Amino acid sequence: MMCISHKGTAYELTGPENAPTLVLIHGIGLSRQMWNSHIPTLTEHFRVLSYDLCGHGESLLPEGALDLKALSEQLGGLLDELHIDRCIIIGFSLGGMINRRFAIDHPDRVSALVILNSPHERTPDAQKMVEERAVATHAGGISVTLEATLERWFTSGFREKSPSVVAWVRETLLANDVENFARHRQILASGVNELIRPVPAIAVPTLVMTGENDTGSPPDASRAIATEIADARVVIVPNLKHLGILEEPELFSREILQFLCGLLRRWETTLTGR
Repeated sequence: MMCISHKGTAYELTGPENAPTLVLIHGIGLSRQMWNSHIPTLTEHFRVLSYDLCGHGESLLPEGALDLKALSEQLGGLLDELHIDRCIIIGFSLGGMINRRFAIDHPDRVSALVILNSPHERTPDAQKMVEERAVATHAGGISVTLEATLERWFTSGFREKSPSVVAWVRETLLANDVENFARHRQILASGVNELIRPVPAIAVPTLVMTGENDTGSPPDASRAIATEIADARVVIVPNLKHLGILEEPELFSREILQFLCGLLRRWETTLTGR
């Protein structure tokens, strides 16, 4: 059941109440609905919290300045309201920047991270391209870069065989407030710089995944993220692009659960001393 927090964040909290809490953060322009095919599997082991970023889905538009830290604090405020002291956080794309920012700001509240298809330090040409997209969106609207975005996000074969999924992504993107979308796109462009080589380093078990052909969050970016986190594992999924998580949800869920259930076993062994 969808709920709205005191500060206007739309969220859903499902799964066994006594299980560890797992937070899901979607990517730019999308909504918490992108996790629908994953939640039934995840709730077999976890209490799952999914929510809409500021001005996305059913969350209210943000007031005042908006940056990566503000998106981190949106999550912090929601956890406070729900009396969740500590959690595992899965973030996709921009969500994978938010969960890193939150882990840097609140290391005592994070048990583990899963960073999916998220960027790291870019080449000058790549950085310029991302910034130009943000400017183009602000000037001409979401539709200006939409078709090129879908081509970057999905493989051609998937676009042909699963038009309904592609249509959902297209419709969800177009439903966004243009100004809010452009502001988030600017965070995607510039916010990554505050995550590079953090001091102190993130020090929680981490899984980093991306698609082999994700041009915005390429394999080298995932490997670079992992080099900055002591207990990090990298998985590169063959053939897939940016939204591989929607193309092959079972594959992603399997890798995530294998990683997280392994952690649960380790934590249980530590607690019991066996």
